[in-house]
Amino acid sequence: MALSIKEIQAPIAAEMEAFEGKFRQFMKTKVMLLDTIMNYIVQRKGKQLRPMFVFLSAGVYGTIGEKTHRGAALIELLHTASLVHDDVVDDSNYRRGFFSVNALWKNKIAVLVGDYLLSKGLLLSVEHEDFDLLKIVSTAVREMSEGELLQIEKARKLDITEEVYFEIIRQKTAALIASCCATGVASAGADAETTEKARLFGEKVGIAFQIKDDLFDYGDAEIGKPLGIDIKEKKMTLPLIYALNQANWTTKRKIINMIKNESENPKKVAEVIDFVKNSGGLQYATQVMKNIVQEALSILESFPNSSYRQALAGLVEYTIERSK
Repeated sequence: MALSIKEIQAPIAAEMEAFEGKFRQFMKTKVMLLDTIMNYIVQRKGKQLRPMFVFLSAGVYGTIGEKTHRGAALIELLHTASLVHDDVVDDSNYRRGFFSVNALWKNKIAVLVGDYLLSKGLLLSVEHEDFDLLKIVSTAVREMSEGELLQIEKARKLDITEEVYFEIIRQKTAALIASCCATGVASAGADAETTEKARLFGEKVGIAFQIKDDLFDYGDAEIGKPLGIDIKEKKMTLPLIYALNQANWTTKRKIINMIKNESENPKKVAEVIDFVKNSGGLQYATQVMKNIVQEALSILESFPNSSYRQALAGLVEYTIERSK
């Protein structure tokens, strides 16, 4: 049975509570419009998995200090900036059931808010000379942008190999969780080798997290996102890539054409979902996800045992057993 978020948070409950207040302070501004938007952003925060990865990683290696709080804030600021910009790029009006910033205040303001959050994160690090953390997180932001652009470039062809798929999600999704874990241990004074080990652990967790997300597209419509949304958006996910690789040339062309030209038709989307299920795409993706999680946990086991390490293992289990 997977641990609940409350149980996972237990070793860092005090830090997470303190972080909330500190993060609000980091986002303060004298511009009234900006302050209103910052309050709106803070109020609609999700499960806060990223700060949890930062604090637990710091605890696994050493002592959680002020630098850890700044590292967690840096990641939250840059992550929030990327979400605000993403909603503009995707022309999305909702995020986690709330109106997006661009839906309420229009694209121009949303882009500027994203820029403001980015600069806040950069300045927070520069002012305290946390250049090691800044390097880790800035690298992740670069990779996230590259991953997004690589996906856009490849989506036109709809003929992505598994290798390209993993490269896209490594950059687009996993880079951020990898930077959380690297930031956590680095803030507690870890050397370059240990920081890299933590980064690799986070990267594997991030890849498994994305595969889980891919699987939601084929699950019960009651959980997670609506059924077939990735297919409608012409996104190539692991279950679909596997299914296409198993198919003969004629079937492959037929399915690709369906996604390319008829993805707005619910009947055709249902047909693609059945094709993936019947080809063993879901079992394959689930097995790959489990293998990657095992690789992540074996890296984690090389750190000394502690309540932080157990909680981090619980957080890994939570990311792949969650229902949305």
